[in-house]
Amino acid sequence: MAEWAAGRTFDDIPADKLPYLKVLVLDTIGCAIGAIGRDPVQAARLLTDDLGGSGWCTLVGGGRSAPDRAAFYNGSLVRYLDFMDILMVRGQSFHPSDNFAATLAAAEMAGASGRQFLTALATAYQVHAIVSQRAPLQEKGFDHVTHLAFSIPAGCINALGLDRRQGANAIALCACATNTLWVIRTGRLSNWKGFASAQAAMSCMHMTLLATRGITGPLNLMEGPQGWEEVVGERIEVDWAKESLGRFTESSIKRYNAEGHTQSALECLLELRARHGIHAENVAHVEVDAFKQVHNIVGGGEAGDRTFVASKEQADHSLPYLCAVALLDGDVWPEQLVEERVRRSDVQDLLQRVFVRQRDELSTRYPDQMPCRVKVVMRDGSELTAETTDYFGFARTRPLDWAAALAKFERLASPGLDAGLGREIPQAVGALDSIKIAELTELLGRAGGERQAKATA
Repeated sequence: MAEWAAGRTFDDIPADKLPYLKVLVLDTIGCAIGAIGRDPVQAARLLTDDLGGSGWCTLVGGGRSAPDRAAFYNGSLVRYLDFMDILMVRGQSFHPSDNFAATLAAAEMAGASGRQFLTALATAYQVHAIVSQRAPLQEKGFDHVTHLAFSIPAGCINALGLDRRQGANAIALCACATNTLWVIRTGRLSNWKGFASAQAAMSCMHMTLLATRGITGPLNLMEGPQGWEEVVGERIEVDWAKESLGRFTESSIKRYNAEGHTQSALECLLELRARHGIHAENVAHVEVDAFKQVHNIVGGGEAGDRTFVASKEQADHSLPYLCAVALLDGDVWPEQLVEERVRRSDVQDLLQRVFVRQRDELSTRYPDQMPCRVKVVMRDGSELTAETTDYFGFARTRPLDWAAALAKFERLASPGLDAGLGREIPQAVGALDSIKIAELTELLGRAGGERQAKATA
């Protein structure tokens, strides 16, 4: 794995797929800028500042820090809104943009070109997809963050130009130490739902740098006694010589600020609302027929009750809440997830009348489809129904194009950007294959505007 990661070049990215990689980068940056100044990530920013001043790497919104701390803070920005991309394989879903912050830090530290950054990021996406597909962990009680222990060092190996020995030790260090429990996404969710991947980014960045200084890890990590295959996952066999850098095209982009598996249900419900002019006060109840993953994660299945909702984290992982607020507000964006909105009586009442049912015939169609059926029963007894198999942003059938990604970026990021910067950042992303990564990070350091200034005052 380390040798393969070190040897990837820009030419390994299929030319016809490169535009979508830039779409993913733009979407990730929009999510990060949109999170600047929000309370939990601001606490992380203040701690980062308190722990030490300048460093090699840019913090999105201004300032600099050490590579591992930049990976943590920027990673928390990417993840906090829960609006980032999602890649789904059988038995596991995960967020490949969790690799972005550490890969960016490594590329900036190395003085890399934009091409080198894109190559490193595509390398991380590829490893993340392969390991997740070959060794899904959710049903074993481990969180998808665990797989970052392979993908983040793989991306950093490429960005930093590590040799085979350094790279192998980096992966060994990360994968023996970064095994996260799924409990962070079950029950009554906490802030850590949005920070666990940032912590993995920081830890993996730190351990990768240790490997560059000669620190060794257990190279029998996978197959050794009490190793990863025996304790955590299962055997992962890959013919790396046959792997290119194209699996990033499998990553879907969220249309709504909600857990990834809810996207088709929300699109279906909002289209019903618009088509029939539904007023939420006239709704008796809502029925959602869903596939297994939706029910287990956000519908009241294995992850626990989703009808107690009192925080942003609990709201974006509750399909009853998301359906209720969609009917009331006609949208699901960050504004629908602030605590004041979450606790309001109208949505708290309606969410208790949203019922999610697992349907096996829908489960068999996942992950090739995102099937769902929605029925809105009105107080007068009439019923409005709709069914869909995907949503706008689902990579397999209706991927987001640059224009749609730009519209999402502008809506998310505009409060933290002046008009000039709002144009320059997308232009830099579009030209990443012809600029230095420092040209992009310089722009990201200017993001945040008044929102960042007020938060750090």
